[in-house]
Amino acid sequence: MAVRLSVNLNKVALIRNARGSNHPDLIQFAKDCEEFGAQGITVHPRPDERHVRYNDLQPLKDIVTTEFNIEGNPTPEFIAHVLAVKPHQVTLVPDAPDALTSDAGWDTIKYNAFLKDVISQFKQHDIRVSLFIDPDNDLIAGAKDVGADRIEFYTGPYADNYFVDKEKAIKPFVEAAKYCHSIKMGINAGHDLNLDNLNYFCSEVPYLQEVSIGHALISDALYYGISNVLAMYLYQINKTR
Repeated sequence: MAVRLSVNLNKVALIRNARGSNHPDLIQFAKDCEEFGAQGITVHPRPDERHVRYNDLQPLKDIVTTEFNIEGNPTPEFIAHVLAVKPHQVTLVPDAPDALTSDAGWDTIKYNAFLKDVISQFKQHDIRVSLFIDPDNDLIAGAKDVGADRIEFYTGPYADNYFVDKEKAIKPFVEAAKYCHSIKMGINAGHDLNLDNLNYFCSEVPYLQEVSIGHALISDALYYGISNVLAMYLYQINKTR
């Protein structure tokens, strides 16, 4: 099963917002990413709209031809905007309103009732639901219980420890992925995956369906250009070690 690459456009929107204009053009950039091989587009609108804004969502949905994924903390405002747009997938992330970036997965046991209510709203509109989560079998079982279709592994700890001991860093994800598959949960992954650590992750973690990458990919594009960078990331995903 091929692993899909979804490009997170938040940092493109951040550059656009810095000058209060439409340069770079977020919609055209999304089109170009798909033309150059991206298999999905991801955005993460935050409460302060410092990255992608809520009014970007429908224009993006209108032009995305692969898969549109909206991620974020399921506040009432977020839920309303996602239900209005109806993306292919929503990825729920337990970010605090002032979070610099996502840095932990859901406690699906503590927030069981809350997540069941939120997820049921999305499922009524045929939106696939993924939960940002750490590689813990109890939490993954909790994700299944609340009705999620997939989990998205929070891969920050893997990236932090890749150059220290990559075998040790990958082990929890390999074991958790096998458990996910055993209970028929789909598997996505994202956060701090890059050209250094991506191939090893994709090669070692079984049943992986999708990786979502933004910051590193857009940073690399400053040096190599977006068409080259997408080819480089797709190569890392698909090559055999």
